[in-house]
Amino acid sequence: MNTGSDRETNESAGGGAPAGETPHVSKAPAFIRANRSLHLSWQVGVFIVGLAVIGAGIAMLVLPGPGWVAIFAGLAIWATEFAWAHLVLRWTKRKVSEAAQKALDPKVRRRNIILTSVGLVVAGALIGFYLWRYGLVLPWDIKDQ
Repeated sequence: MNTGSDRETNESAGGGAPAGETPHVSKAPAFIRANRSLHLSWQVGVFIVGLAVIGAGIAMLVLPGPGWVAIFAGLAIWATEFAWAHLVLRWTKRKVSEAAQKALDPKVRRRNIILTSVGLVVAGALIGFYLWRYGLVLPWDIKDQ
């Protein structure tokens, strides 16, 4: 399956896989891989399960739940069978690692702490002004019923 990756280009040119990497191989059991129609059915099943997990993750982005974790889990399910999903998952892991390293930089941490503090002060001032202007009326204390 040609996904246009550098790895596959290197393999077809006789360069083999990059150092420390093996070519993507299906994780299906050997007896399933031996039968083409059974393997295709397996891949369809993996695709449907991965799609369901990713769909649930997208729903959890707006509903309570670990949405991004479910999306990455669905991508990992797809990566067991599809080379393109394996490449996307590897790229995503690399970007997350880079973002984590950047977040640990002292300048970035200092900036984030300052921005968070300023945001909390502004939010506190707005809440304080609202309470000063309108007061706090709880729903069960309303007399106009």
